[in-house]
Parts: sequence; structure tokens; C-alpha cells
Amino acid sequence: MKTRYLAFLLISILFHLQTIGQELYTLNGTITDVSSNETLIGVNLIIPEAETGVVTNDYGYYSIKLPKGEYQIQISYIGYQSVQQTILLDENKKLNFQLSEASESLDEVLITSDFEGLNIRKPEMSVNKLSINTIQNLPVVFGEVDVVRSLLLLPGVSNAGEGSSGFNVRGGAVDQNLILLDEATIFNSSHLFGLFSVFNPDAIKDLKLYKGGIPAEYGGRVSSVLDIYQRDGNSKEFKMQGGIGAISSRLLAEGPIVKDKGSFLVGARSSYAHLFLKLTDNDNSAYFYDLNTKLSYKLDDSNKLLLSGYFGRDVFNISQNFENTYGNTVVNLRWNHIFSDNIFSNLSAIYSDYYYGLNLNFVGFNWDSGIKNFNLKYDFNHYINEKFQLKYGIQNTYYEFNPGEIEPIDENSGINYFKLSNKYAFENAVYISAEHQLSDKFSAEYGLRLSNFFRLGQDEVNSYENNDPVAYNPERGIYSEAEIIETNTVSKSEVLKAYNNFEPRIAVAYALNDDQSIKASYNRMSQYLHLISNTSSPTPLDVWAPSGQYIKPQILDQYAIGYFRNFKEKIYSLEVESFYKHIDNRIDYIDGANLIANTAIERVVLNGESRAYGIEFLLRKNTGKLTGWLGYTLSRSEQRTPGRTPLESGINNGEWYLTNYDKTHDLSITGSYKLNKKWQFNANFIFQTGLATTYPTAQYEHQGVTVPVYGARNANRLPEYHRLDLSATLTPKSNKNTKLSSSWNFGIYNVYNRQNAYSISFRENSDTNQNEAVRLSLFGIIPSITYNFKF
Repeated sequence: MKTRYLAFLLISILFHLQTIGQELYTLNGTITDVSSNETLIGVNLIIPEAETGVVTNDYGYYSIKLPKGEYQIQISYIGYQSVQQTILLDENKKLNFQLSEASESLDEVLITSDFEGLNIRKPEMSVNKLSINTIQNLPVVFGEVDVVRSLLLLPGVSNAGEGSSGFNVRGGAVDQNLILLDEATIFNSSHLFGLFSVFNPDAIKDLKLYKGGIPAEYGGRVSSVLDIYQRDGNSKEFKMQGGIGAISSRLLAEGPIVKDKGSFLVGARSSYAHLFLKLTDNDNSAYFYDLNTKLSYKLDDSNKLLLSGYFGRDVFNISQNFENTYGNTVVNLRWNHIFSDNIFSNLSAIYSDYYYGLNLNFVGFNWDSGIKNFNLKYDFNHYINEKFQLKYGIQNTYYEFNPGEIEPIDENSGINYFKLSNKYAFENAVYISAEHQLSDKFSAEYGLRLSNFFRLGQDEVNSYENNDPVAYNPERGIYSEAEIIETNTVSKSEVLKAYNNFEPRIAVAYALNDDQSIKASYNRMSQYLHLISNTSSPTPLDVWAPSGQYIKPQILDQYAIGYFRNFKEKIYSLEVESFYKHIDNRIDYIDGANLIANTAIERVVLNGESRAYGIEFLLRKNTGKLTGWLGYTLSRSEQRTPGRTPLESGINNGEWYLTNYDKTHDLSITGSYKLNKKWQFNANFIFQTGLATTYPTAQYEHQGVTVPVYGARNANRLPEYHRLDLSATLTPKSNKNTKLSSSWNFGIYNVYNRQNAYSISFRENSDTNQNEAVRLSLFGIIPSITYNFKF
């Protein structure tokens, strides 16, 4: 405990030390796009004379303190023309900048950890940023630009295969990723079970993935943070853009509410392949649609209001007998306020709802379930001086879990109404984080997050003998559901279980010279929510459950160290990182666990542990006609659940076993070649070790039925996965008499038609009566064409 309080004390001391010395003046303001007034996130503002600089925050605001003097301001941002301006700083000054898009923006950096090649001195590691230009030019399945699939080309990021929802980061599960859209939590990031992501690229302004070195402002997940911000909209003039593809189309409109003060943005997407099925005798259908909205209004120089929202739905229908509907709904109202030249604040009120339901006509009932949360957060950026900045804030989230509700379709269905008890919880956090330039060579970002979680009362609270919901039979060596002794009702105003966790964070960077540095980081994080699923990727039948009396929160400790280098004036860059992560209380399921409509999920889960470790390489070519990167990850992801007592065997005999998403080797090569102003060609190649799985090792007959005998968990693997994708973009010369600009994207997914295994099943051949393995593959070669336009 003492070390934790010392961390707070250290930050306080540094706070006061930084304010001592010569008189300083503040330079602050916002940086925006000149054509739209869109605020720009992560713009570099450098002051060479002071050997320092600052980066704009999530709302385009910057502030820096400097001694009196004359300075040359250098501003740079990917895809925009750099700006230089000389100023005399003899008083506090507010100075706003507007940047113009570079005419050859596609020749700039494609994927970057900052905006002038690799930032050697900044204590930021295990972080990747993708520009929208990069995402839009990558070859993708069905011709649809996809954010999540673009992330899979980065080292340390993978998924459970084609047709799988979500993504895995450094050997973590999909539920261990915190996905934020305008600060609101997205619980399922995929459409059509992983074929598309929920993010409309036309509406996205900034995207950042934290794999490690996660700042203290983020919490609630133990694997990664994907932080995405939507565009505010154009406050100068009305604009439209969109795209028409073979499977789906999109349209986005934006414009001023009050010119130069307020703006709106509305974007919509929909797939329509199911409409073609109606021309045949096929009664099945699968489609999605979503809507992005954003309103922004500047009250005055110190106050701005933003209202953003997202609504998406997927519908999967089989012959009108089975219909599955699921999707996200989020709304966020934000107030940006500048208290002084040095303090910027953002107050957010957020609502998030994930709904998943089934309409089962063939058995006569509907099934509805979901999770809602209401989040109030207040964050501050405090610019102490040019070498020291603070971030601090408070976050409060209320959860309501609906595990499931069965409602009969009609009175003659023979089905009775049934409702699993709703669950309720509060998650709160307070954090403080400092970015500190200790010397010309050494810088650090460190912070502390204090989180707590309150599991609240509910209608049905079960009690068990010895307070143990999972029974163990030592003679048979198996686990089973314990008998419920009694069931009570506990008011929502009472706390069933409370957890408190300190979560220190630190990242340091030591610059060997202007082109090389060594960085290291440590993270402790807590996750109080669990995705109850026995698959390697989320499905609409999965249920989110809170920690409580029997299911403990997951606790992560992650360590990382890396070497970073720029070559040939930042034309090339190299990142090498090694990581180790350990997670306590990773849940596992007893053999034969029934997860669907389970009234007491604690009776089939045990608390175990997991670990992952590996090394990542990312070599990039940042500029020129040919740009791209090579990413490679060598890693291992394992899990184990030992017995709770020396008499228990645990899961898999308490041995470590590979997780469902472990991949020893993961290689991706991505390239983009701009031939001329009309033609650009793109390609990517992927090779991955096959996913871990469990094959039967023997069989026996019982009463005429053949029963397979399976070996150790995940002791086998699917065949290796690899494919090549190609695309070409044609941009015709624009007509000077019209504002319309357009392009055509031609793509081929899986060029050499590799039949990658989604799964391997075993059956008896009806002709030979011999056992055989059957490979299920989802996608072969897929050509696509998309027409994109903007006016």
C-alpha cells in the first residue's frame, strides 16, 4: 500500500517542481482543417529553439508554456501541408491554426506511430495508428473498406479465422478488448458474424490501437484499447460522399448548421445481397444496416457541445423459421470547456446498449437478451509547462445485464414465459497520469488508476454448501453443478460484492540519438466483465456477465520492452517489441457446461489464469511511390485452471494448454504502389499458424453408438492459413465544371483460391465405413468492384 501512496506523492511533488523557475507564458489554441473546420487529433506542434513540442488532444486543442522570446512554430500532420510561423511570445497568446490537405497525400506515411516517421523520444509504445487513406486502399473481402480487417495486418493482432467476429491482441480473448466509438463502448465490433466491421470509414476521423503501455485514462479491459473518433462534420459547406459495391453501399452527408460554428454529419450503410436471393427460391437472408450521426456546435471560444450516435443491426433469417437480430446503439453528449489557458476539460454522458435476440418460429418462442450501460465521465488535460503535462479524471458506469428472456409467440405454442434474473453493477474509477520530459534523452509517462466495482442485488441470489457453486467428485475426477441450498431476493440498493484495485501504469523512452531509442512499459489493469462463451469468437448467443461473489475480476500484469529506429531520414522505420502478460482469474468452463439460458452461470465456471508472451517486428517504408510494411509476430498464448485443492484435478489436469486463438507465427506483408495520378495498386499477403483445436484420439462403442475419445485440450492444430489479396484503384481526371470526384476500386480476395480451414470435423464414410476428417472452408477467391464518389 505504501508504494501506491508514494506514486501519488511523487506526482504531486513533480507537479510543484515544474512550476518553480522563470516566468512562463502560455501559447494555446486549436488546429483544424481549413476546408471543413474539422478539428485534427494528434497534430505535432514543434518549437525547435526550446527543443520541445506538444500534440493536439482528442478535440484538436493544444497548450504549451514557454519563457519569453521569439520562436519558430513548426506544425505537421499526415496528409496535410506543413506550416511554419514565427511568433513573439511576450504574453499569453491564443493562436489557432488551419491546415490544408496535401495534394499528394497518398504519398505520405501509410501507417505511423506519429506524424513525422517514428517518434523516437515520446514514451509511447505498443501503439498503432492507421490513417483512413491506408484503410481505404487495402484489399478487402467483398470490396467493403473495413477497419477491423485492417488492424489484422498489424503485428500482435489476429482473429479466430474467416467469418469470426472481433479480434485478438497479443494472445488475448475478444472480450478483453475495450472498443470505443466517440468514447462509447461497443460490445460487438462486427457485422454478419465477422464479414464486416461496424465502423463506417467515411465517418471516422482518428483511430488508435493500444496493445500495451495503455494510459491510466483507459480501464475495464485487460488486452487492448481500440479508440475511434468520428468526424465532427463540415461547418463551412455541404458535402456528400459514398460508395456503391456488389454487396453493400454507403452514403454520408455533412454540412453547416451555423456556418463556422455548428455542423452535422449523417452516414448510413446497408448490405443488400439478400434482395437477390428473393429472385430465387431461397428463403434465407442475411443483411446489416447502420447509421452514424454527429452534431457539433461551438458556443464560444471556451465552450463546445457535441452529440454523437451510432445505431446498427444485423438480421439473419432461415426460411422464416429462425431469425437472429443483434446490434449496438450508442449516444454520447459531450461538453468541451476551457477553464484557462492551461486546463482543457471534457464532460461526457454516454448511453450504450447491445441487444441480441432470436425469433424461433419453429418452436414457438422469442429470446431477447442484452447489456446496457450509462457512463458519466469527466476528463481534464492540464498543461503545467513545456516538459510536464497532466491528465486526470473520474468515470462512473452503471450496468444492467439481461441474461435472457423467453416469450411465447402465441398461446398455442406450449412455451411458458421465462425470465433469467437481471444483474446490476456499478464500476467507478479515478485516475491521474503525467507525461514528463525528464531530460533531452529520457522521457516518461506514468500514472495511477483506482477502480472499484460493486455487484448489486438481484431477484435471485443462490447459496451453496461451503459457498462453492461447483462440486467435484474425487472418485470420478469430474466437476459438476453444485446443489442450490436456497435462493433469496436482494434489493438493487444493496451490494453483494465489492472489489477495489490499484492499477499503476508506466512507460519510459531513452533516446540513444535522434534516430534510435529504447522503450519499456508496465501495465496493471482490471476487467470486471466476462463474456460467457465456449467459442473462440463472440456470437449473438453469448452473454456478458459481471464479477460477483463467485466470478472474480480479471487482473492483468503486462511488461514490454522495445527498440525503435528510423532510417534514411525517416523513409524507413523499424519497431521491435517483446512482451509478457499474465492474467489472474481468467474463467474456464467445466466439461459439459451448458451456457445457454443458464440461471446460475457460476455453477459451470472456474477461475483460472492465462499468459501470453512473444516478440513483434514491424518494418515500414513510409514515403515514395512504393509504401507499405512487413509485420511478424512470434508468440504463444496459454491458459490453465488448476484444482482449487490438492485433491482436485483442475481443467485439463491443471496443465497449461493453448488458447483457441494462439498462433505461433503471424506474418503480413502489405504494399501500395502509386503508378501515377490515375492508378494505384495495393496488395497484402498473410501467413499464420493454424488455430489450436482438439481432435479425437480414439473411440469406443456403447450400446451400438460410437463415442469419440478426445485428447488433451487444444493439443492439435488446423492447417496453416495463408492468402494473397490484390486491388487496383482508378481515379479518373475530375471535370473542372463539376465538384464531383470519383474512383473505382477493383479487388481480388484470396487470389490463388486457397481453401483455408475454418474447422475440421470427423465422420464415418458411408461407403468405406472408415473414419475421415472433413475440412470446412468459408471463402475461396472473391472478386469485387466498388464505385466511390464525393461532391
